[in-house]
Amino acid sequence: MSELHSEENISPEPPLAMSFPRMIGKSKPLLDVFQIIEKVCNTNTTVLIQGESGTGKELIAQALHYQSERREGPFVPVNCGAIPAELLESELFGHEKGAFTHAFRTRLGRFELADGGTVFLDEVAEMSPMLQVKLLRVLQEKQFERIGGTKTIVSDFRVLAATNRNLDDEVASGRFREDLYYRLTVVPINAPPLRDRSSDIPLLVESFIARCNRSRKRSITGITDETMGYLLGYGWPGNVRELENVVERMVILSMEDVITVADLPERIRDPEHRVDYSGEIPDRGFCLSDEMASFEKSLINQALNQTDWVKNRAAKLLNVNRTTLLEKMKRYGIVKGS
Repeated sequence: MSELHSEENISPEPPLAMSFPRMIGKSKPLLDVFQIIEKVCNTNTTVLIQGESGTGKELIAQALHYQSERREGPFVPVNCGAIPAELLESELFGHEKGAFTHAFRTRLGRFELADGGTVFLDEVAEMSPMLQVKLLRVLQEKQFERIGGTKTIVSDFRVLAATNRNLDDEVASGRFREDLYYRLTVVPINAPPLRDRSSDIPLLVESFIARCNRSRKRSITGITDETMGYLLGYGWPGNVRELENVVERMVILSMEDVITVADLPERIRDPEHRVDYSGEIPDRGFCLSDEMASFEKSLINQALNQTDWVKNRAAKLLNVNRTTLLEKMKRYGIVKGS
């Protein structure tokens, strides 16, 4: 049975990771992200963070801000996909009193409010073509006008952007400006999916249990090894966010002091979604990452065979985008007939 450790004890190692307390893990994909953050945090370089939903893109943006010399300035997030297109321009640039119906007073935009700090444009691929043009100008000149205004406003801010879409595909289809793409991707960071950093799952689970114990006033002491085996064998299409939600549910509903298999959601207990390690682990041990890679390769082959090697359908079956599937096929050397 796994013991529950304090958050201090489960912080990632080596010491490089200690600077990012909310980003828990010590897997190579995550440590690679930490290294990039360390290198670019104190620059004004624009960074594009790409990754699937739930991989912690905003946490990466926050780390870039709070580890930088701009940490005393504001961190201003904008979810470009959650704000209606007709309102997003006003949110970003602000407006003057009387600029349009219901503009009863002058309003400062996010770029102006972020003076001395950082603007984080989440879901930037959702931005309309018109706003993409305006954003390109802001990135180049760091100046703009409020809607309905003529005064040019200069603001000192850094732009970080994120998307769960493949911007190469968006550019090729004409939905995203190529010049803006190159301006945003000065430094790209890929937020790794949880299935590529499964060795971090035990650390994450312990951290989430500790957090839920505090917020939900519970006293869960740990999780059984069998239950952890199910968590390690599940594919986590919703990534870290899904894992956090599952742990919270188990902490709330568990009737015991220890989380058991009975507390798991049905989808995670489904044999089709787990690795079967029913046999004993050999005395010499084994490499978890190699075993997980072998399992992933097996699932990809199975999905491709089930869909007659139609990659779009196979990607949908695996709950990944097509580009991710192609990258993994290349990594594992998967070709038809192999």
